[in-house]
Amino acid sequence: MANDQKMIKAGDAMVKVLEAWDVDHLYGIPGGSINSTMDALLDEKSSIKYIQVRHEEVGAMAAAADAKLTGKIGVAFGSAGPGGTHLLNGLYDAREDHVPVLALVGQFGTSGMNMDTFQEMNENPIYADVAVYNVTVVTAESLPHIIDEAIRRAYAQHGVAVVQIPVDLPWQEIPAESWYASANSFQKPVYEHVDIEQAQEITDILTAAKRPLIYFGIGAKQAGAELAALAEKLKIPLMSTYPAKAILPDRQPYYLGSANRVAHKPANEALAQADVVLFVGSNYPFAEVSKAFKHVEKFLQIDIDPAKLGKRHYADVAMLADAKRALAKINELASEKAATPWWQANLANVANWNEYLVKLESKKDGPLQAYQAYAAINKITNADTIFSLDVGDVNQLANRHLILQPSNRHFTSNLFATMGVGIPGAIAAKLNYPERQVLSLSGDGGAAMVMQDLVTEVQYHLPIINVVFSNHQFGFIKDEQEDTNKGYLGVTFNDINFAKVAEAVGMKGFRVTEINQLADVFAKAKEIGQTEPVLVDVVITNERPIPVEAMVLDPRRYDAEAIEAFKKRYEAEDLQPFAKYLADYGVVIDNAEIEQGGF
Repeated sequence: MANDQKMIKAGDAMVKVLEAWDVDHLYGIPGGSINSTMDALLDEKSSIKYIQVRHEEVGAMAAAADAKLTGKIGVAFGSAGPGGTHLLNGLYDAREDHVPVLALVGQFGTSGMNMDTFQEMNENPIYADVAVYNVTVVTAESLPHIIDEAIRRAYAQHGVAVVQIPVDLPWQEIPAESWYASANSFQKPVYEHVDIEQAQEITDILTAAKRPLIYFGIGAKQAGAELAALAEKLKIPLMSTYPAKAILPDRQPYYLGSANRVAHKPANEALAQADVVLFVGSNYPFAEVSKAFKHVEKFLQIDIDPAKLGKRHYADVAMLADAKRALAKINELASEKAATPWWQANLANVANWNEYLVKLESKKDGPLQAYQAYAAINKITNADTIFSLDVGDVNQLANRHLILQPSNRHFTSNLFATMGVGIPGAIAAKLNYPERQVLSLSGDGGAAMVMQDLVTEVQYHLPIINVVFSNHQFGFIKDEQEDTNKGYLGVTFNDINFAKVAEAVGMKGFRVTEINQLADVFAKAKEIGQTEPVLVDVVITNERPIPVEAMVLDPRRYDAEAIEAFKKRYEAEDLQPFAKYLADYGVVIDNAEIEQGGF
């Protein structure tokens, strides 16, 4: 009877485990040490799609984007040695943004392990820091179990799981009844409890505050309506971290934007004057180095993660709760307040700032700047568009000039901040949401790092609108060197015509050099982008966006000559310091500022 036992190749069982966990695609490049996995993927090609990328880094970045967009685990693989190490950039992006990703890494066959054979090394230490689960498979029968365990751990611990697989093991047969997937048992914790006494205490402190702010992060992504209701009821301005952009509609009258450098002027100015801050679902990474809360008298915090409570500042009230439920309870307990001078001053400051942004976006003459390009992008996108953003000035500019609704999705490499994520993220977005419009937005520095995978969009017929902002520099780093260095070095480079790069891989490409070309080119890109990928290379000026972390506007701090020079450089003739509006509405303040922090 034993000879009649049904058998299955361990690799096929491994892929079936992935399928059970609802993995429908994965990214990678084949190699000798991963070819047994390729065989298993070939066997299961009707159930799981293999996406051939042109660099393993792109695969890992796309897998991280899968997880950010859908909440489902992303999967990427690489062969032994360099194939696996190429994954690390994307894996660290996933680790830092706390999303589940599984990396399958090839290994020499068991007979050659620990023998200094070709591309054979002790891979486990390489991934020890990036992974919450990091093992080498040693038997064929354990392979599907280890993959199941890796996925379960990645979900439970919101991180990266890495499994090294000796190439001979997936080819071996194991009993068909020796494995199973635990996907049907997986559950996410539900946080229903809200401490009523803490909710009442937070309500009382917010109601009594003279200069309160609500500072929310992506942990409040399901609580946009509750945030807006509380802001309007208690007349408390809202600000957010940059990744939390679009939880509220952009340019909401009482939304101040985000703080520090990838930021908006009203947020930095208000944070320096706040006496009470309600910190909701946020892990603002510049809090300590910028001393963001040094003037705050009461710091209140709501978070679903106990490790975050009190992490960035001493919390007078720390509530472990779901943001949406907690805010709903506070709204229920709160009573309507009349408009306060603090509220009115912030609304006036936001209005002045938004007028400045619109002025830049609406220019019809002069050299082409990024601002006018974003205005053109806003005109061809819709409330369902997904934006994959690279890292650099593109974040700062999109934060200010990309007008989003809560139904939009936008994402980047938030904490790891690796360049090159724009194109891989767009590939992931289109694979997961084929019916939605998808744009990748990159600077020429970031695009140059991954431009080979434009061909992946063509190869898999992914209609993506790729926008590259070309100004022949690492602009964000150049601006840092302006502030901290004695000169510039390594921040400028030769031009790449990305329209020609696009054409070289079989994609339609446009190059825009003047403001009056924007509308026509983006209209064509929108039309083409409905059925095939397209690229628009926008050649913009190399000027610095206004540094909202270092404004030179307040006559109490700067002389008239310095203010005039600052306004001239940044076209900010009508931009006013927050102090003006505070004085207009009779708000007494300290001469306070927060520091830039960071590098």
